[in-house]
Amino acid sequence: MFPMDDPQRKAQIDAQDMYAEIHALPEQLERGWAAGQTLPLPTNGRWRAVVLAGMGGSAIAGDLLVGYTQPRLPIPVVVWRNYGLPAWAQGPEVLVVASSHSGNTEETLSAAQEAQRRGCPWLALTTGGRLAQWAAEANAPLWRFQHAGQPRAAVGLTFGLLLALFTRLGLADDPTEDLRATVQVLRLQREALAFEVPTPENPAKRLAGQLQARWVTIFGAEFLAPVARRWKGQINELAKAWAQFEALPEADHNTLAGLEQPPALQQAFMALFLDAADLHPRNRLRVQHTRHIFLTAGLNTDVLVGQGPNRLAQQWSLLQLGDYTAYYLALAYGHDPTPIPTIAALKQALAR
Repeated sequence: MFPMDDPQRKAQIDAQDMYAEIHALPEQLERGWAAGQTLPLPTNGRWRAVVLAGMGGSAIAGDLLVGYTQPRLPIPVVVWRNYGLPAWAQGPEVLVVASSHSGNTEETLSAAQEAQRRGCPWLALTTGGRLAQWAAEANAPLWRFQHAGQPRAAVGLTFGLLLALFTRLGLADDPTEDLRATVQVLRLQREALAFEVPTPENPAKRLAGQLQARWVTIFGAEFLAPVARRWKGQINELAKAWAQFEALPEADHNTLAGLEQPPALQQAFMALFLDAADLHPRNRLRVQHTRHIFLTAGLNTDVLVGQGPNRLAQQWSLLQLGDYTAYYLALAYGHDPTPIPTIAALKQALAR
């Protein structure tokens, strides 16, 4: 029996059932979208920019949203991963969405404080904590959701909520049909990726096997660049393994020149290229040619293609594949995919 097919091993390693969170992704998207239809909106209706402030699992939903809505966004939208706010975020026409799963992320709390100081309307997206308390005290809209797991495991909820917010604010076209098709694609795909499907027939398990003992880099363009970032984060946090991400076409203007040294690492390298039908044709061509150059240099590569009839489905089908792959890689390495002790230790050190 392959290690990733052993139910006893799965039960021992995944004690907090991260698998259930990953498996419920389609339902999370539906719940987030539905919940976001009735929550309170900020009062100012004339926005010139939006700042989505968050870190880690609370920020990636913003990246995915911007990637999906970018072709039709009427104003600039920036995902802010830092303390405070960008200098230009001033006044009542800049909306700040402070997203923190716990409600206690110090960088996000800093952004909320700065928004209030600068007179920017702000909205809290959280399960509770100090952020929820501050929103109540400031009479700021509070988008509170229920989720007891890790922030990275709530990506479907937070994305659905943000998509509802942007739609209701008039910043995104009605995505109802795209969302319905996406959920169908995800439900169909998870049948092939489920734990019960043995390794020889399971694309995510087979890919996880390829990634073992490899230095992994994921490449994505446009609405797939945040998916590449998500793959990187999931491999880091679930499998406790090294990974990084690169965005095309930018990587073709620098990263591509660095394939020759050091030769001792070449066999340990693995490049994954994310592709989809709705990418710009030139970026699809770049995926093909860039991969060919990697192959010619003797590096391990693979191409993964998003499924479905629209950008949203293609984006989220690749995200789902990445989540399952990172989970199975965690099983292969024997690491519990839920706790992240190194990050917890850093937070404790900073708190002291």
